[in-house]
This record gives sequence, structure tokens and C-alpha cells, in this order.
Amino acid sequence: MDQFTIDHLIRLLRSAGGVADGVELNAGIVDEAYTDLGYDSLALLEMSAKIQQEFGVAIPDEDVTELKTPRQTIDYLNDRMSPI
Repeated sequence: MDQFTIDHLIRLLRSAGGVADGVELNAGIVDEAYTDLGYDSLALLEMSAKIQQEFGVAIPDEDVTELKTPRQTIDYLNDRMSPI
């Protein structure tokens, strides 16, 4: 895979924690805080586990808590997936 995208993340968010009422998951959420989207730390840890399972990239728990927006998560993953 060349890049981890917002579409990958949205799919994983839906499977990890569902979608909060009144929240529309689309590319426009990229800079929204996860808390504003209705995702708590447990849902983000579940998302992290799904990322590791599907893409082979582990996100340490302490890093998960630092990733506040989808953009931060996407950038984090793309930095780690890029060939050196």
C-alpha cells in the first residue's frame, strides 16, 4: 500500500467504535478532534489494534493518546509505513 488514507481511517473508526449520532464520517473530519467526533480512548485503542492487525503497524498505547485528530493519525502511520 502506498499511503494510509482518510478512507482507511473512516472504515476502521466505523468498525472500532461505530458512529456517534449527528456525526458524518467523511474527508471533512480530518482536522476534527476525536473527542468531538464521539470517540473515546477505548475506541481509539480498538482502532489501533485493527490498524496493527490489518496494516502491520503497531501504535504504542502512549502514542495513541497523543493522536488527537484523524490527520495526526494518518501522518503518524504514513511516516511509519514509508520505505526508508
